[in-house]
Amino acid sequence: MKNTASLFTDNVTELLVKIIEFTQTRQKILTLNINSIHNPGFAPKDLAVDEFCSSLSNAINEHITNSRLVLCDTENIKFGTGGSFSVEPVTDKHAKQLLEKNQDEYIELQINKLLENSLNQRIAVELLRQKQGTTSVFE
Repeated sequence: MKNTASLFTDNVTELLVKIIEFTQTRQKILTLNINSIHNPGFAPKDLAVDEFCSSLSNAINEHITNSRLVLCDTENIKFGTGGSFSVEPVTDKHAKQLLEKNQDEYIELQINKLLENSLNQRIAVELLRQKQGTTSVFE
């Protein structure tokens, strides 16, 4: 993951940067899912979105309750020092079944995931841009 720890000025900024990094990584995986459709034995992957959301939600609740941001590791997401974190892609069983049954519906699913991911990323980037008072954070 791209090191954006220098952007951290507060807890909100740290969470927004993590969302941006997560969505950037997910975009690469979803694009690979489309580009690899004809590779024999290919199994589509995705990031554990619900796991990531739950982790951030727990961190926000901890911040509200105790005025501290605590990000806890999960099965597929590990938080490191200095704001770093890593995510492990998981096999997308639903997408795999869809790929075997109907490639058009599989592509549509991947495109819809990309659109949702892009929207989440744009919102986080815009919020971070406004928080930082800059015209663009990632140009």
